[in-house]
Amino acid sequence: MALPEPAVFERLRTFASVDDAVEHDRTTIAETFTGRPLGEVPIGTADDVADAFGRARVAQSRWAARSVADRAAVLERYRKLVVAERGYLMDVIQAETGKARWAAQEEIMGLMFAARYFARTAPTLLRAHAVPGAFPLLNKARVHTQPKGVVGVIAPWNYPMLLSIGDAIPALLAGNAVVVKPDSRTPYSALANVELLLRAGVPRDVLQVVPGPGTVVGTAIVDNCDYLMFTGSSATGRTLARQCGTRLIGFSAELGGKNPMIVTRGADLAKVARAAVRACFSNAGQLCISIERIYVERSIAREFTERFVTAVQQAKLGPSYDFSADIGSLISTAQLETVTQHLADATAKGAEVLTGGRARPDLGPLFFEPTVLTAVTDEMTCGREETFGPLVSIYPVADADEAIGRANDTEYGLNASVWAATPSEGEAIAARLRAGTVCVDEGYAPAWGTTGAPMGGMGISGVGRRHGPDGLLKFTEPQTVVVTRGLNLDAPFGLPQAAWQGALMTLARGLRFLPRR
Repeated sequence: MALPEPAVFERLRTFASVDDAVEHDRTTIAETFTGRPLGEVPIGTADDVADAFGRARVAQSRWAARSVADRAAVLERYRKLVVAERGYLMDVIQAETGKARWAAQEEIMGLMFAARYFARTAPTLLRAHAVPGAFPLLNKARVHTQPKGVVGVIAPWNYPMLLSIGDAIPALLAGNAVVVKPDSRTPYSALANVELLLRAGVPRDVLQVVPGPGTVVGTAIVDNCDYLMFTGSSATGRTLARQCGTRLIGFSAELGGKNPMIVTRGADLAKVARAAVRACFSNAGQLCISIERIYVERSIAREFTERFVTAVQQAKLGPSYDFSADIGSLISTAQLETVTQHLADATAKGAEVLTGGRARPDLGPLFFEPTVLTAVTDEMTCGREETFGPLVSIYPVADADEAIGRANDTEYGLNASVWAATPSEGEAIAARLRAGTVCVDEGYAPAWGTTGAPMGGMGISGVGRRHGPDGLLKFTEPQTVVVTRGLNLDAPFGLPQAAWQGALMTLARGLRFLPRR
């Protein structure tokens, strides 16, 4: 549990899909905790992307020809490698992102859950199945699935393994090849998993990673792919959706969130306060499904606030390659500036800082204290916009109805958390929230980890779903094959057309008596 040696990062660099015969500019990847260089990665070009797609298309046809069970066995071997190499993988994640180790372990478990679920369900979900034909006596109908072809994945920096390789897993199981563009700050996390997938048996050209800027590599991926999976901001999602629409290719995206937590009378406030620290400040708040707004019934608001502030103050902030730290670093100067600006705007307009509110350069260049605000209004930037940092606001409300109304008063709709007197009360509140996932008596992790259920956003928080059957089937094209047996739809020889059409109508009307499947 320590920063990997430079030789490790140099080895991982070799798994990038760039043309070694051509001189490339390079970018230095820094350890987020300290700013020290980890290594250099070549900056991919549009030509590199085109070349990667060319090789991927050749390899994809061979990969798709293998049985689903064979592909599932490869992904199961990968899952076992993730378990065996989890310490090393967490070291790489932490080096690139600066997150606390428990948050890095969330990524490892997410990869394990995704590989296990899709490997187990793919053989059934991708199996051809019969449906009633138009005329059941004359038609046999079956629905098949075919892979899209080559899937593009544009991944973010905040969960750089889970949100790159986690999306590649179902695409690969569906028979596609995949080309990934990792964020420019976190390429090693994706490359470390490419190495494991190759060891597990994925052919080299079936999965490729091209590092580089979104304006170049990302654009080229959109121009070449047969389907795009994107995780990032709602603003970038809109741009990519337009580009995919122009090409008439499929598009799925998990985008931003301004996620609410609701706490009502009767909830165990000591339990809520402890869990809320994780829900709000996982990865220093740089998580699209973390909580930024807390609505608490007024009768318990004071007690909850005191307990929550105390729990936040007790959380350990700092750099550590073990589990001793509760909250890690922000990833970049840009994120630090965003948090600082949102906080300054809020306090200038009357918000009160209950705890936190300071950068901590004594711990590392990008550390910022977990910060709790009250008296936040919609006129403040952090009142409506996603901060994506360690900044959370508490709002006392009259009752659950007001909490639900205010929670839903947003363009976003990704995740929500509900804490009530009983699980049934929490479920009733959850059903009234406009959010793609809702956790009752937790923050976000159980909903994310439930890979058998769809995960995604409403409103401007996303398009499509990852996880669940849809998380696999979206990477396929359904194909209907109908075989006509005996008579086709031409009138039998010698039968007048009017009589034949009358017979067809009689048959069609009689279909309502047939059992449904």
